[in-house]
Amino acid sequence: MIVDEILLKGIKVVELGNFMSAPYCTKLLADAGAEVIKIEKPNRGDESRQYGPFPNDLPDPERSGLFLWLNSNKLGITLNPDTAAGQKICKALLKDTDVFVTNLPEDELRGMGLDYPSLQEPFQRLVMVSITPFGTSGPYSKYKAYHLNSAATGGICIGIGDPDREPLTMPLSQGAYQAGVSAAGAALVALLARRKSGLGQYIDISEVEVWAALHVGHHILTFLYRGVTGIRRGIHTGYFNYPNVCLPCKDGYVCLVTPQLEQWNRFVELMGNPEWAKKPRYMNRRAMQEEYPEEVDALIIPWLMQRNKEEIFKACLEKRIPCSPVYNIAELLEHPHLKARMFFREIDHPLAGCLKYPGAPYRFSKQSEQSVRPAPLLGQHNEEILCDRLGLTRDELATLCSSEAT
Repeated sequence: MIVDEILLKGIKVVELGNFMSAPYCTKLLADAGAEVIKIEKPNRGDESRQYGPFPNDLPDPERSGLFLWLNSNKLGITLNPDTAAGQKICKALLKDTDVFVTNLPEDELRGMGLDYPSLQEPFQRLVMVSITPFGTSGPYSKYKAYHLNSAATGGICIGIGDPDREPLTMPLSQGAYQAGVSAAGAALVALLARRKSGLGQYIDISEVEVWAALHVGHHILTFLYRGVTGIRRGIHTGYFNYPNVCLPCKDGYVCLVTPQLEQWNRFVELMGNPEWAKKPRYMNRRAMQEEYPEEVDALIIPWLMQRNKEEIFKACLEKRIPCSPVYNIAELLEHPHLKARMFFREIDHPLAGCLKYPGAPYRFSKQSEQSVRPAPLLGQHNEEILCDRLGLTRDELATLCSSEAT
């Protein structure tokens, strides 16, 4: 398949979302070349504007590191979709839109007339993507949830934390990001389907189901065939035989994972075939993982502590042993691989200044470099979108902004 120089050139996306999941979905589409129009409510805007990090630790809704990264390459307008005027303009935007992404509750969308049943007939080619904690159908569909609730309900928390303590959740709201990735992928498939059918469709993404399917569901067979539950074991991840752990080395940490016996044997050989590894107690890798992993850690750590993480990584790579160094942010910024792929890019924002941002998590061989647009100021593109495209006069825009700000 020949990939266009700009993958999603010509695709138009409208985002009526908040915080992380919907904005990350549309960020992925924007970074691939789609035009994304982000709708924010007047005054406060997207909730992520209230979260840092902030330059010099000074809170400012226009300098939020979270908002700036999630919303680069987008156009931004302010509307209140709770009002009749806001709803009318939203529908006017959707006339020329390919993908409509939202993470608002279904009842809220229905009250605005922006739910899929209301949009399906007038916008038959529209692909609508909904991202919610529990999906829009089923017994929990009307429940609200935070990241903690969706991660726990999705089953991932059973394997995280100390066995004698309460379970923990995955850090940094990963469920919202992974739901956003799933939503973006599903939207692309729906756009491909539209080429044949001429019709859009509704995509219902449940963050809980993303957790259950991507992280927990594929371990069901491990439980059925081997009886491994994946219950939390502190730093030792369940589901695999020993080792599946991050351990200290001379200058930090490395992560060792050897699901295959041959990989473990090669690691033992790399350590010089120590005498302890010949004992039956250290040949039962399942028992090592589930019953006395700390004992085996104590035997391996002295070898690791004599070497830095790059030495260990290169030696494991040569022996085909799964291993990964654990990098801090400074090391990531200077990593040769990421530099060679130009992963980090500088973006000059009119208020936040020139900052370094992570780039897209992929590269296509025939994808050309495109300029990167900084995240929009609140209402930055109101005139461009609402006046120049939709035909509002400047006076009508001023009246609209004034009425919706109160």
